[in-house]
Amino acid sequence: MNQTESAAFSGIRSFLWPIHSHEIKKIVPMVIMLALVALDYSILRNLKDALVVTARGSGAEVIPFIKLWGMLPAAIVATMLFSYLLNRFSRAVVFQIIILSFSAFFLIFCLFIYPNREALHPNASADFLQSVLPLGCKGLIAMYRNWTLTGFYIISELWGTIVLQVLMWGFANEVTKISEAPRFYSVMVIASNIAAFCAGQIAVALSYGEFDSNFAFGKDAWEQSLTKILFLIVGLALITLLTFWWMDRNVLSDSSYLPKDDEKSQKKVKKKLNFKESLVCIANSKYLLGIATIVISYNLVINLVEVIWKDRLRQLYPSTVDYNIYINNLTSAMGIISTIASVVMAGIINRLGWTKTALLTPAVLMITTMAFFGCLFGGDAIAPIVSTVLGTTPLALAVLFGSVQNCFTKAAKYSVFDATKEMAFIPLDRDERMKGKAAIDGIGSRMAKSGGSVIHQGLLLFFGTLSCSAPYVALIVIGATTVWIVAVKALGKEFSQFTKEHSEEPVAETVA
Repeated sequence: MNQTESAAFSGIRSFLWPIHSHEIKKIVPMVIMLALVALDYSILRNLKDALVVTARGSGAEVIPFIKLWGMLPAAIVATMLFSYLLNRFSRAVVFQIIILSFSAFFLIFCLFIYPNREALHPNASADFLQSVLPLGCKGLIAMYRNWTLTGFYIISELWGTIVLQVLMWGFANEVTKISEAPRFYSVMVIASNIAAFCAGQIAVALSYGEFDSNFAFGKDAWEQSLTKILFLIVGLALITLLTFWWMDRNVLSDSSYLPKDDEKSQKKVKKKLNFKESLVCIANSKYLLGIATIVISYNLVINLVEVIWKDRLRQLYPSTVDYNIYINNLTSAMGIISTIASVVMAGIINRLGWTKTALLTPAVLMITTMAFFGCLFGGDAIAPIVSTVLGTTPLALAVLFGSVQNCFTKAAKYSVFDATKEMAFIPLDRDERMKGKAAIDGIGSRMAKSGGSVIHQGLLLFFGTLSCSAPYVALIVIGATTVWIVAVKALGKEFSQFTKEHSEEPVAETVA
């Protein structure tokens, strides 16, 4: 935002709604779509964890195995399919195909797959494998035993990767001018954080309740709750689709709303976009490698820490309902903190510059993660004090510290990390931006999570349990966060130079 634009807004409006009247027609549907997609993802993210972690013969150990052996190949196939669709169909048709495909799966899962899961699960062969394989293979066996839940986990995670990150944010990057980005993205981030709070409370409300014989679906109270949750998710997805349909016909048809490079690119023959080109594009670009390093570092670190925390959470809340309620209440708290942070930091990119703003997330993660591991490793020493003074157990305290770590780290991600990462793509030309984003968000983030899964699996096979491997995880987290910080500083210099050369109106930048 330049000085002229800044002067147009004063007081609280400069933080909450720095939008000109002629921009309302463009920003409102974008906010609605992002908020609904983010709301769905917040519900799905918690639900998938609750289902697989609390399933028969399972625990938090299953997560690294699903992310490596299920999510990584699924992300690669999904990204290749996304590239295939982009080459052959218009943006509107691709949007419809993806949203409707996900919605169809969720309906089939809640109406047919989940109610018949016990008949579909190979419990006999899984019990045999558990009797002959070492303890460190518990997660792999649970993944195989509860394969229907594993499938739900994968599809739910792909909603965040393909729909939220690649499709929704990719669409925002494509239609947003670089001069609009600091203002538009701050509003969109606030909306997505409010959606996260709403998602947590909606899921909690739907998780409570007794069996209703008048409700046509579900054999018990939890199955009915699950059905209602997934019905809601599909309904919101269809509203998102209708909103996009309206915007495509009433906003995007007007070239004045589009960036100049996008307007020009529409006059050219559409260049083929394939998976191999996307990877080559990243490998040949120092700038895209910088973005990839940041995305990979975040996903690696958060995956390593979350598995340790969810292991403790599973011990404290073994019931699916209790686990789901706790984690959704945490999501609501995260939404509140993220919203406050987003409002406070709405204009921070213009004040501090891209680099210093982007450094906030690794700084918050480093501080809160070390606090969590400190509590974890000192549990035995502080047990008498915790029991006497606080009236609780070391396990409950570790879950609390882990929850604080998860909450503040995710709040930093949603308030500044996502916005700065998406802004970093904008100075690139349209073709490079689409290829780079599809590969980085579709494959890079998944490879990072799979890398964390490989680390966890290796440590589990050697040490047997997540508790014994936790000290080594802490050391790896420190190293990865350090690399992240170095990458942000290097990319900040590139972003500043790139913006000056390619933007219509350069974004102010202060390099740390």
